[in-house]
Amino acid sequence: MMIARARRKGWVAPFVLAAALCVLPSPHPAVAQEQATYDNPSSGQFMRSWLVLGPLPVAAGEDMPDDEAAKRAFDNDPRELIGVDIGEAPQAGDTVKIKDRQWNWRLIESDADSVDLADAVQPRSKAIAYAAAEINLPEEKNALLAIGSDDAVKVWLGGQLIHENWVGRPLTPDEDLIVAKLRQGTNRLVLKVQNQQGGWGFTCRLLGPEQAAESLIRAAASGDLDKVKLLVEGGADPNRRGTIPLTALHAAHIRGYTQIADFLVASGADADLPMPTLEEYISARMGQLIHGDSPGTAILVARDGEVLYQGGFGLANIEHHVPVTPQTKFRIGSVSKQFTAAAILKLQETGKLNVDDTLDKFIADYPRGDEVTIHHLLTHTSGIHSFTSNPNFLESVTKFVQPEAHIASFKNDPYDFDPGEKWSYNNSGYFLLGYIIDKVSGNSWGEYLKTEFFQPLGMEDTGVHHWADVLPHEATGYSVESGEVKKALDWNMSQAGGAGALYSTVEDLFHWNEGVFGDKLLSESTLEAAFTPVELKADAAGMPYGYGWVIGELRGVKEIQHGGGLHGFVSHLARYPEHNVTVAVLVNAAPPPEGLLPGSISQELAEFVLWEQMQPRHVLVADSGADPKQFDDFVGRYGYGGAILTVTREGDRLFAQLTGQPKFEIFPRGEDEFFWKVVDAQVTFERNDEKRVVEAVHKQAGQTIHAPRVE
Repeated sequence: MMIARARRKGWVAPFVLAAALCVLPSPHPAVAQEQATYDNPSSGQFMRSWLVLGPLPVAAGEDMPDDEAAKRAFDNDPRELIGVDIGEAPQAGDTVKIKDRQWNWRLIESDADSVDLADAVQPRSKAIAYAAAEINLPEEKNALLAIGSDDAVKVWLGGQLIHENWVGRPLTPDEDLIVAKLRQGTNRLVLKVQNQQGGWGFTCRLLGPEQAAESLIRAAASGDLDKVKLLVEGGADPNRRGTIPLTALHAAHIRGYTQIADFLVASGADADLPMPTLEEYISARMGQLIHGDSPGTAILVARDGEVLYQGGFGLANIEHHVPVTPQTKFRIGSVSKQFTAAAILKLQETGKLNVDDTLDKFIADYPRGDEVTIHHLLTHTSGIHSFTSNPNFLESVTKFVQPEAHIASFKNDPYDFDPGEKWSYNNSGYFLLGYIIDKVSGNSWGEYLKTEFFQPLGMEDTGVHHWADVLPHEATGYSVESGEVKKALDWNMSQAGGAGALYSTVEDLFHWNEGVFGDKLLSESTLEAAFTPVELKADAAGMPYGYGWVIGELRGVKEIQHGGGLHGFVSHLARYPEHNVTVAVLVNAAPPPEGLLPGSISQELAEFVLWEQMQPRHVLVADSGADPKQFDDFVGRYGYGGAILTVTREGDRLFAQLTGQPKFEIFPRGEDEFFWKVVDAQVTFERNDEKRVVEAVHKQAGQTIHAPRVE
């Protein structure tokens, strides 16, 4: 049993603990002297009691020291702190003199698994704290020590440095694993946690068999062979199933990491253990992501026209505790674009328009309308400014608007680029396409879709969302931020039109895919055009986009898909046409609960179903011979068609951060080639004739993005 005990007093009075949490560094603290000690701790329990010293400034007199100063502070440590294995262990109230200033150790006992240093030591940005504890054992053993930190961390055991990670990251438990050789008797553990900005804290525990197996499964699924080897060396059981009833070998097979699978078999993994069913897998996976009264998701997976799985998790309406089911209606956002594109192509088949027609044929006074074609609108290459990018857009998004008035609100905006010159995702273009369908078909966009598509396919639960309609089984939209759930901004979908105004169910989206890919709606030649990525100039960033669909591949298997998102809703619909597989995932929260991302879940389920038909992934191992001096060539900013990838060098390591996402290290795998460990993605930096880096070529999930360097 894990016990945090006071060696001298034997107990901690509440008022003394409160004082210890609030006292500032002082050479004469008025607190009881105590230690953080764990006697033969139970594996798997987080260590919540620590002696903490700090906050120490990274650089004296600087509120925001630069990265170089922060790295120097991380590299250098006073012997008085890391050498606590010598003589008496530190106790609450003990003082340490560092650069003519006295600091005191104080006892912190956290109510949570993590130790919140931001609350306990009240830091400024770029500050340092040291944490010390003792582990007493009746006999020596090897153990898996698991650390999570925000941000950089060092670990000493018995005065010896056993781990360091100079990184900026949010706190994730068990992210760093160390095989620790614990001796009989007292083992003194010291952590250094260095904050950059924002949150600040850490977790620490010795992994038990269950946690070790979970970590092994995650490492196998992420392709981290080094971590797999470390866990197996530390005693993790390769045949133990995790919370999701997979073994590490199952995870390696599904994700295509054959090298890891071979290593696990050689290490004793049983290749004959059966995999869970698709239903077992999805139920366990969603159980990890959705807890309590939470927004939820509807999921459907089908193959060869047969539904393999459909189900719902979480709540469609939290206030009335209405569960999500496969019949729940969700707003599907930009998944609507493929319906708009299909309607345009249907009108072309009946001779009522042509994708080479120019916009001025339908809106005579549209600026530069003689230069913009329907093809440009379909492929996001028109250069027309997207109305959803206007800073004041959300001020009116809850109000009804007539199509003509909405078009008038953006048609005089300056073009972002000349028609056909570049690619940029564009909601204005698809709103215009919906309006063109209104004019050409003699009916409204929604009625045309209903007559031509929804009724023939039996899609009774799909239509244009109207603010005044009361829809049975309709999901309410929520947002989840910092764990707080609240109702999302409620769009009036007249503002979205052909760009994203539809609602649907996973069942109806299955019927839609069966109709489209079963040649029930459009001719073979029309579909071939729709599924052909638009040609871009060699120096143009973009994605492989056809007419209303994104065209790519997942581990060698062709994937035709589209996602959608607006306040309160995110969605994804994918088809793997070579194997007649459909995956539909709808979520009634944006931002969604952590991890509940429809696009990621969709690809995860596709891999579960199709892994045996997919190409293997190669384990990526960092090139230890790479010269960090060359990393300066890659430092800079790269344009991702709106988002920016910022690449920075910190010491001998290279980091990349996409707009709105955390900063992650990228690892060298060859000349000018790097990869992420947190996601299956690679980037190659291309040079011009003068050897200057001018572009980042990003490959992920079967897609290639050319991102030019920007100032």
